[in-house]
Amino acid sequence: MIEAELSHSVVRWCPGATGASCAAKLSGGASQETWRFDIEHPDGVIGAILRRAPKGYGAAPTRAAGLAAEARLMQLAYEAGVPSPWVLHVLVPEDDLGIGFIMQRVEGETIARKILRDDEFAAARPMLARQIGGVLAGLHNLPQDKLPALRQMTAAKEIDEFERDYRSLNWPKPVFELALRWLRDHDPGPSTEVTLVHGDFRNGNLIIGAEGVRAVLDWELAHLGDPMEDLGWVCVNSWRFGEIDKPVGGFGSREELFAGYEAAGRKVDPARVKFWEVMGTLRWGIMCGGMMQRFREGPDHSMERAMIGRRASETEIDLLRLLAPRGR
Repeated sequence: MIEAELSHSVVRWCPGATGASCAAKLSGGASQETWRFDIEHPDGVIGAILRRAPKGYGAAPTRAAGLAAEARLMQLAYEAGVPSPWVLHVLVPEDDLGIGFIMQRVEGETIARKILRDDEFAAARPMLARQIGGVLAGLHNLPQDKLPALRQMTAAKEIDEFERDYRSLNWPKPVFELALRWLRDHDPGPSTEVTLVHGDFRNGNLIIGAEGVRAVLDWELAHLGDPMEDLGWVCVNSWRFGEIDKPVGGFGSREELFAGYEAAGRKVDPARVKFWEVMGTLRWGIMCGGMMQRFREGPDHSMERAMIGRRASETEIDLLRLLAPRGR
């Protein structure tokens, strides 16, 4: 069924294409579906990815940029030399595939534990923290006058949103209360520079090859705001996958990340990065709480939701390590 729909689409917009084959669903959820497939072409097969909203879903959630905006951002990044898939086509009603886009497939690994442990990536790992800094610098340099319409966020707005989410869970956690108070007390105020913020730049949302970063994925939480937010988020302990002494995704040090960022011509404010790391840790903890709520109350009673939900307790430990480090 999906191959017939894809074939109908690709022959319309891809000159010379004869159809689609080898379609396989990679992942799915409440926000989007991802399909891997091949575009059959006389000059050779074109590896492709379909990213779309599941049929029956309407507008994107409030925090999501929307799939059309994602496609635009990825194309801008690609054109600017930021590692990103090439967007081949943005879906239109005539495609009969819903809302979304088709991009060229980038081969590589996204599973964080493999990236951190497999021999295939041994040569890349020591370079990744610095390389990621350079990638983020390029992303933050994308010209605002070319960006699609995006929400503009400040730390104060994000604290308010996360507190509302936390209260709605009716799941009191003293460490979360402490973190909310700390964030309000230490809010550095609006950033003097507002840039594109990816919003979910981390180990697990990057395609990695033997030479390093090949593509940045999952732009759905992109917004305008403090560029230090992305640097803080990539350092959240949950994205280190056990390599807790290597803050940047389990790859390397903050110093390496900052060096890569500044070598690309941008400045780092370490105090603001620390603030956003605390914010990101709380954010993930609240998101885990939301997963547990959906497991307990529905509509999703999958074991995956329960497993993610229980990780809220891990973020409590991470918050205490950030707010009350040993030796003080």
